[in-house]
Amino acid sequence: MIYSSINSSFDITHYPQVIQDAIKFFKHTDFTSYVDGEYEIKGRDIFFQVKDLTTLPVEIARPEVHRTYIDVQFLYSGKERIGVVDDTGLNEVDENLLESRDLLYYKNIKDETFITMKEGDFCVFFPSDVHRPACERDGESKIRKIVYKINMNLLNKR
Repeated sequence: MIYSSINSSFDITHYPQVIQDAIKFFKHTDFTSYVDGEYEIKGRDIFFQVKDLTTLPVEIARPEVHRTYIDVQFLYSGKERIGVVDDTGLNEVDENLLESRDLLYYKNIKDETFITMKEGDFCVFFPSDVHRPACERDGESKIRKIVYKINMNLLNKR
């Protein structure tokens, strides 16, 4: 997992190229005119979702993991918390949508850590990272987040 901000002075050239591309995309794109939905960049290998959400109590938000795609989640507006923990393989499955949506929901997870997100922050979640997005931070909040999806097969391509 990676956590940072598009406003950070950290040299992003240390990240794989596809993750650098996602960060640059966040920095240079005005997402105000996009409607809630999905947009392809490089077919199904790289695409992004614009999500207008209302944060939920942590007890209601569901922990999830993906196997085919890396999630680069960018908080464009609002505030949220995201739970995260390593996937031990021992979590009880709540709903398996891997075949249709590359999405696996777990019932509960142990030893979860929470990241406090503010506008401009992003997190990179790999298939080993269970994450629980859109959790309330100081009460319910409207958020707009961009989820940039990268097929794992592209990670090692230069």
